[in-house]
Amino acid sequence: MTDRSILQRYSGKNEDTPHGSESDTTEDCGCFGWLRGIRDRAVMLELRKKDGNILAVGYGYLDHVEFNPSDGITLSVAGRKIQVKGRNLNSEVRSTVRLFEGIARHRVSWVQEADQPESLESPEEATVVEQIKW
Repeated sequence: MTDRSILQRYSGKNEDTPHGSESDTTEDCGCFGWLRGIRDRAVMLELRKKDGNILAVGYGYLDHVEFNPSDGITLSVAGRKIQVKGRNLNSEVRSTVRLFEGIARHRVSWVQEADQPESLESPEEATVVEQIKW
């Protein structure tokens, strides 16, 4: 058995695919992407609107983040206010994974608005981003 096949067998990775690709490191939690590695931190937060517009902001410019159950999540980025509205924005998607807490700890790499059918079809307890305003 070669060193390469031993590595593939025990790491579960194929040497032909690039390491550190987003699919390897980011878990899709429906309306946001969660960095899997315990020490991983995102450099930027990508905000994706349902109409195709995308804004990426550097976590280094994130002044403060506020969660209010009735208003949603407010990001203050370099003097600019960004509003993320929806439901269950600080509820557990799975054990220890929450959108607001993930943003506060730089573990969220992207946030995506849900389209109307997706929002209506989601279970009541699901985390759903209904609108992102910047």
